[in-house]
Amino acid sequence: MFIARLIADPDSYSASVDAMRATLSELAMRLTHAETLSTDDGVLHLELSGGDAVTLRRLLDRYFPGSDAIVAEREIRVPQLFVSDMDSTMIGQECIDELADFAGLKPQIAVITERAMQGELDFESALRERVMLLRDLSEDAIRQCLKTRIEPMPGGRTLVESLKALGCRTVLVTGGFHHFADPVAEQLGFERVVGNRLEVANGRMTGGLVGAITDSGVKKAVLLDEARELGADVVTMATGDGANDIPMLEAATYGIAYRAKPKARAAANGWVERGDLTSILRLLGVPQAKWTAN
Repeated sequence: MFIARLIADPDSYSASVDAMRATLSELAMRLTHAETLSTDDGVLHLELSGGDAVTLRRLLDRYFPGSDAIVAEREIRVPQLFVSDMDSTMIGQECIDELADFAGLKPQIAVITERAMQGELDFESALRERVMLLRDLSEDAIRQCLKTRIEPMPGGRTLVESLKALGCRTVLVTGGFHHFADPVAEQLGFERVVGNRLEVANGRMTGGLVGAITDSGVKKAVLLDEARELGADVVTMATGDGANDIPMLEAATYGIAYRAKPKARAAANGWVERGDLTSILRLLGVPQAKWTAN
């Protein structure tokens, strides 16, 4: 059995469901239940039997284009662990690109960032190359960049604080830098931060990094280690947007691709393209009366 929840245009739900039902019969799949959840207007809940997740995803994209959705093989529940990427997921920017702007190098560095996010370059090599280009940039530029350029994604704090209020552990894990991630985590309410550390000497970046690199393998390991601490059968959720997030998205019970690159979206079993980060709460079935940003 598969469960799909999605947010699209409610006025088109009836016609889209009927059209999809006809195609399902041709694929030896069956729609056993369809309803709009009462917890939040606009969330369509579907239950299906037969077929496979890949086919179902293709059908949802065909009949509900531009939707936000989760596809699961069992009842959808509020997770006990939430692990999220930061850049272009919990904040609207890529920190290293914005920092590069202070050094007059944004076009050169942004090209490398984009290729790394698309999965075309090795993450660690691309990271070290970009950081080296920032050598001699003042630490004050980091503070100014954080203050003037970095903005949280709409709905981010509401998502994190609401999940925490429901008993969920929250972790921010990023291939970016603690100089940015620590204050962002505090602002949004995350309980733990894992990221990379820029090396600074005499008030200026050296072009190096301190300690081990937080890459895709580390992101996945953080998710699995945190889940292990919470016990057996823990429900986990991860959000991300780039190739570096794919192992984490695949390892989570619910891997949510947020306005993601194609490879990351294909690896996830959920995606948000229509709304903001509070769409995740709607898809989980959390009523707005239980949302909080305090």
